[in-house]
Amino acid sequence: MNYQNSGFATKAIHAGNVKDKQYGALTMPIYQTSTFVFDNCEQGGSRFAGTEDGYIYTRLANPTTSVLEAKLAALECAEACVAFGSGMGAITSVLWSACKQGDHIVADTTLYGCTFSYLSHGMSRYGVDVTFVDMSDASNLKKALRKETTVVYFESPCNPNMKIVDIKAIADIAHAHNPAIQVVCDNTFATPALQLPLKLGCDIVVHSATKYLNGHGDVIAGCACGKADFMTQVRMFGLKDMTGAVIGPFESFLILRGLKTLDVRMERHCYNAVRLADYLKTHPKVEKIYFPGLESHPNHEIAKKQMRSFGAMMAFEVKGGKAAGAELLNNMQMCTLAVSLGDAETLVEHPASMTHSTYDAESLVTAGIPEGLVRVSVGLENIEDIISDFEQSFAKI
Repeated sequence: MNYQNSGFATKAIHAGNVKDKQYGALTMPIYQTSTFVFDNCEQGGSRFAGTEDGYIYTRLANPTTSVLEAKLAALECAEACVAFGSGMGAITSVLWSACKQGDHIVADTTLYGCTFSYLSHGMSRYGVDVTFVDMSDASNLKKALRKETTVVYFESPCNPNMKIVDIKAIADIAHAHNPAIQVVCDNTFATPALQLPLKLGCDIVVHSATKYLNGHGDVIAGCACGKADFMTQVRMFGLKDMTGAVIGPFESFLILRGLKTLDVRMERHCYNAVRLADYLKTHPKVEKIYFPGLESHPNHEIAKKQMRSFGAMMAFEVKGGKAAGAELLNNMQMCTLAVSLGDAETLVEHPASMTHSTYDAESLVTAGIPEGLVRVSVGLENIEDIISDFEQSFAKI
């Protein structure tokens, strides 16, 4: 059955699945093997030459991972997907495939810390120039584009301050300048359950599949989705030759398990986030809250236009600055002080000293990341218990 026109939850459960003809297993088996047996030398040669389909070596492809990739492509409305051993594996494999010496990248100022480090310190070592601009004002992109620009890269919502980028506006500006520019959006915070960047004009979507796609805090993985021809380049050059960031079949199996509940998990995550934001926005010890679901958010209307719901990530500043924020985090009893996001547990962290410690003080200001910012990944616990934990911790400041 073709699930192209099915609902999101149906796609997440059924799209890309293959029947286990040998034993009839309901769940896709884990093909825990490094290599695959050929019937004869001719078949092996044909597979290496690309004239016959089939598996050779798990670094190139694996049946369990192939089902995951087909499912993720269906969810992101993409022609193809490549899965990786980490989100940074996905990002670096895509950019190595898209860029060469002398090329130019325009990236948003507000990015995950390791992505910022890779773009600001890594690519320049190999002759690729990177310009950072605030893409919440799309006109900044127009001014930064050059004839050498090959990639435009951003997140939306942005990590960690929940800035929203107008995805369609950015894609339109980039492609009007040069249709060959690859517009890349990190969709980790929203997931395809809430936002479809390819439908809005992007060329490539990347994810840390560690987060909501898996949803259980027990996998490190990533993926990239886009046109089939470019994804082949990403697989055979970016992944195979440059990064080697191969996902294992067991990790693919775990993400396939997690995707079955992605739709209902995101509904609960989003419900809890709205309730927590409503609590925090009026709290006397909160200086400022960053959540695109609030009308006070400067990009609320853009978020409403391009997202089905507003996600479950938020940030806020505590009155008293960094010290007060640290005191709040240190006194949480149920909510967990840890990096990462998208897990069943509510996670809290301090970006400036943790996930975004690669930014220097000046870059933090440019990116709109206050020193005292607290980031929250709202989990699946009962919302009353989440709010109660914040309340008891606020009382100790």
